[in-house]
Amino acid sequence: MLLRLSNLFVRTLREDPAEAEVPSHRLLVRAGYVRRVAPGGYAWLPLGKLVLDRVAAIVREEMNAIGAQEVSFPSLLPQERYEATGRLRDYGPDLFRLKDRRGAGYVLGPTHEELFTLLVKDLYASYRDYPVTLYQIGTKFRDEARPRGGLLRGREFLMKDAYSFDLDDEGLRRAYAAQREAYIRVFDRLGLDYTIVAAMAGAMGGSASEEFLAPSPAGEDTYVACTACDYAANTEAVATPAPPAATDVEHPASTVFDTPGTPTIDSLVEYANSVATGGRTDWTAADTLKNVVLQVGDEPLVIGLPGDRDVDLKRVEAALYPATGELFDDFSSYPDLVRGYIGPQVLAKLGIRYLVDPRVVPATAWVTGANEQGKHAINVVCGRDFVPDGTIEAAEVRAGDPCPNCAAPLEIRRGIEVGHIFQLGRRFADAFGLDALGPDGQPVRVTMGSYGIGVSRVVAAIVEQHHDERGLNWPVSVAPCQVHVIATGKGEQAETASRLASELTSRGIDVLLDDRPGLSAGVRFADAELLGMPVVVVVGRRLAEGYVELRSRIDGSRSDVPVGGVVDLISAQLAG
Repeated sequence: MLLRLSNLFVRTLREDPAEAEVPSHRLLVRAGYVRRVAPGGYAWLPLGKLVLDRVAAIVREEMNAIGAQEVSFPSLLPQERYEATGRLRDYGPDLFRLKDRRGAGYVLGPTHEELFTLLVKDLYASYRDYPVTLYQIGTKFRDEARPRGGLLRGREFLMKDAYSFDLDDEGLRRAYAAQREAYIRVFDRLGLDYTIVAAMAGAMGGSASEEFLAPSPAGEDTYVACTACDYAANTEAVATPAPPAATDVEHPASTVFDTPGTPTIDSLVEYANSVATGGRTDWTAADTLKNVVLQVGDEPLVIGLPGDRDVDLKRVEAALYPATGELFDDFSSYPDLVRGYIGPQVLAKLGIRYLVDPRVVPATAWVTGANEQGKHAINVVCGRDFVPDGTIEAAEVRAGDPCPNCAAPLEIRRGIEVGHIFQLGRRFADAFGLDALGPDGQPVRVTMGSYGIGVSRVVAAIVEQHHDERGLNWPVSVAPCQVHVIATGKGEQAETASRLASELTSRGIDVLLDDRPGLSAGVRFADAELLGMPVVVVVGRRLAEGYVELRSRIDGSRSDVPVGGVVDLISAQLAG
């Protein structure tokens, strides 16, 4: 393929677009790869569409290589399919909803688990039909409240979603492992640096779940990585190591003491130390039990955690899914809940559910609210003075927290989610009665896996990891063209540039030729750096001596090479 800049539908910009927040958004617009159509929606221009298609082609090749078969569904889907699985409710306002002229409800598909399940049910009936894995690469829609970052968080995006169907859990594990290995090959081929992290299933449901995150400051996902072992997890999925129960410790009876004007943990600790409460002046926030009241559905829920920690609502919602929680403010309905002085001692009597952080184990003693204005209690013992209804991963995760695997310190990092794989199990098969007739004539409930790659988001993730202050820097595997040929002058230089472009094209190499008339060499060089093809050939003044300049956007190297050998050299480099 030979593209000529003289007639290519592209316009480069010297200034950053005003709305651009991250490098990928800024550079893809400036280089003429995409253009904004609406908030969260972008048009792909010729160069951008080439990159998008190359990413999709790599994904497609690796899906086909493990025996997955491609299908295609419409984006406009009957609403009742999502009602049957409860996801019409679960997605909430993130789901685009509309009615046709007859009043029938439709949604714009966010993912297609329901439709794939029904398709398999429609066509397959016997155990002999299984296993099967189907996939599609299509447009998905989510009504993001705050679309941002260009392609990183849009309302409309291209996604590969695959679904495996097996007769037993062992088959599901094999399908999951095959997809996981295929994802590793995909992201290796795309030139992405990535980390595989344990994740929560969220709106998908299911059990085992892992995310593929591309480390980047622009990433919206926060994850932890161990400094000593290979443990990594999305912060929503981090498991807190619980200390052993202090069953061999005898604690005094709990005592209530006056703590006027101490509605916060900091004010409580300062006061307790100032009056030597319990004979101590070394109280810390970690000695206190903070009790946070949330509204979950129509009921309050109290979460207890060490006072040196804050509640992370994202972790709460991941733990309570599909329920959502928000801070409780209707204290007038529960006069026994004294804001700022809440303790767990009365919650069972009030019929309020109480979940605690895993660090709150039996026989541990705490300073906590006494459920009276201006009063707290010491030596309030878990299992003696209160009994939680269970544990919950609700506390913020911090750098330096112990790794659940080896106890070494954890680091906090940011990444872009580019892939997510789930062992769904039988949630969707149960909803639609997806059974296969077994060899004994009895029905077998099918089990499923779901595997997604954000194809358009991958393009942005590649740019976030492959750019510099001058422009894009595409890996060879996804670049619109592998070589950019520039002539700095007219006559023989322009003719040689055109000839080299043709020779490279004849070798199966995609070439972008800058044949625009009347432009300075500086403008051509600036555009070449902005557009980001891996190899740049400059036909300039040294042509008279038989040399052209070879520039690499990958490593920044430059060298003069004989014009007669440049095509062979580039062919060898790209083949290697």
